[in-house]
Amino acid sequence: MNAQLQYEIEQLYYHEAYLLDHRRYEEWLDLLADDIQYAMPLRVTVDNKEGSNINENMTYLDEKKPDLELRVDRLFTKSAWVDNPATRQRHYISNVVIRGGEEPEEYNVRSCFLYKRSRSSEVETEELFGEREDVLRRTDGEWKIASRRIYPDQSVLTVKNLAMFL
Repeated sequence: MNAQLQYEIEQLYYHEAYLLDHRRYEEWLDLLADDIQYAMPLRVTVDNKEGSNINENMTYLDEKKPDLELRVDRLFTKSAWVDNPATRQRHYISNVVIRGGEEPEEYNVRSCFLYKRSRSSEVETEELFGEREDVLRRTDGEWKIASRRIYPDQSVLTVKNLAMFL
């Protein structure tokens, strides 16, 4: 991959993190392709050092764009008690590696993430960390996230809920 492509994709991810950190979810939805598949499979603890510890048949999340739009809409209702008061959150993205995709204007991108949040006056903070595998597609000169698979490093999630986007 060339330096310009690396820069563009990293800037997309930094912009995405900014939108999520500042609760600009409607703008975040515009970064997603209409056919996005957004999933977070379970990580399991296994004794087998050679096998995968990801269970692709079970997921915390397995959503398409209408599901994500519904979640965003719900966050701005009075019944969204899980986000009232609103969380303070940060998304950190690193280790961005880009490979060619199956289609001419698609790229497979792997990145690491750290997500931290706190609420109200709680002393404790919550965090998730792991790896993401995305398919990015350039459509009409704009980058769209066509697929995202989120692989948390924790086999037991310690967050109180999954009312976040990674």
